[in-house]
Amino acid sequence: MQTLDWNLLDSTQQSAILERPALGDSAKLSALVSDIIHQVKTQGDEAIHALTEKFDGLKLTNLRVSQAEIDASEDELGDEIKHAIQLAKAQIESFHQAQVAPVVKVETSPGVICELHTQPIESVGLYIPGGTAPLPSTVLMLATPARIAGCKRLVLTTPPGKDGKIKAEIRYAAKICQIDELYMVGGAQAIAALAYGTQSIKKVLKIFGPGNSFVTEAKQQVSQDHKGASIDMPAGPSEVLVIADEYANPEFVAADLLSQAEHGKDSQVILVTNSPEQAQACEAEVNRQVALLPRQEIAQGALSHSRIIITDSIAQSIAVSNQYAPEHLIVQTQDARALLPQLENAGSVFLGAFSPESAGDYASGTNHVLPTYGYTKTYSSLSLADFTKRYTVQELTAQGIQNIGPAIMHLAAAESLDAHKNAVAVRLQYLSQSKDGATS
Repeated sequence: MQTLDWNLLDSTQQSAILERPALGDSAKLSALVSDIIHQVKTQGDEAIHALTEKFDGLKLTNLRVSQAEIDASEDELGDEIKHAIQLAKAQIESFHQAQVAPVVKVETSPGVICELHTQPIESVGLYIPGGTAPLPSTVLMLATPARIAGCKRLVLTTPPGKDGKIKAEIRYAAKICQIDELYMVGGAQAIAALAYGTQSIKKVLKIFGPGNSFVTEAKQQVSQDHKGASIDMPAGPSEVLVIADEYANPEFVAADLLSQAEHGKDSQVILVTNSPEQAQACEAEVNRQVALLPRQEIAQGALSHSRIIITDSIAQSIAVSNQYAPEHLIVQTQDARALLPQLENAGSVFLGAFSPESAGDYASGTNHVLPTYGYTKTYSSLSLADFTKRYTVQELTAQGIQNIGPAIMHLAAAESLDAHKNAVAVRLQYLSQSKDGATS
């Protein structure tokens, strides 16, 4: 990791050191993904099989995982991992169940009732990355809120392993979350299948889940097509920023940095501290711990474009974090909670020495599907609301239309919308005549 003093850099240099790793030739990536999407749209399952053979080296006979294979996962796993998955699911359920939105009903003026209702999105596609490790936790993070929201159809896609099967951990998570359909397909082709449908995979309305640059680009492209599908958020390579003061435990800080660095070589980790001594201690601890990791090569790749930034105060450290807008933000300072109101841009915040990012990834109950690449400035962490849509209701009584009708007519006239004005005028005239008739 490169160590830099923030105050010795000009504004251009400061912006440069907060740049994410390049995702490659974006124009080339866009063209490649566009071609994959076109193949799936025009050739359906045939394209899926061809692309799976090309990218995964596998000739699959069936894309769908049978219920028998899903059920078999229970016998393939030990009790410890099954109990861990069950505990994580219960924690996630607890936090997301609390997010169920009640009907909002307000009488804005006498006789004018306004309501806000929430409905589940009917069909959702859940993408689970393959990569170098199975991610049953992401199944839980996506399927659990989808079930609580009441989505009627949950479709899960994930790349097959080299053995042509889905890992037992993913199948077990899918089983206990009552996934309706599970398919062995990954990458941009999976996103295209979910967005447009094939002979085997029926189209969904919204697609969720993180992935590599191909998956992220595919999600962006299908979301811009009215015939495609909506998406949750832009979610690319993982990242963490740690704010640490001189009292932080360097062993804890280093462990948190490496927990993200091991995700992939395109991940990025940043330490921001007001203590040069802390910076030095954390760097030494990172070097010690990374040498012990089985995924050392991957972590070293991420560390090659990661940073240690020295500031002159915790306030300046917070300003650096707000500018970077990290996916995960860990605050290891004295009285970390007191800093919370100043933290403006982060997907998920971890306060204090005993709140590792790993807790949010697995079992604290918050969702680990988060915006990356600075999108936390405008996007939110995944929540129950993302699996729903909202609509409004209004009901006006005779008194209600009489109370606000004149104002509506004046506004409509100001906008030269005479038909709008008339829709109110005819009602007010009717009420006036009815009243006259009743009193004559």
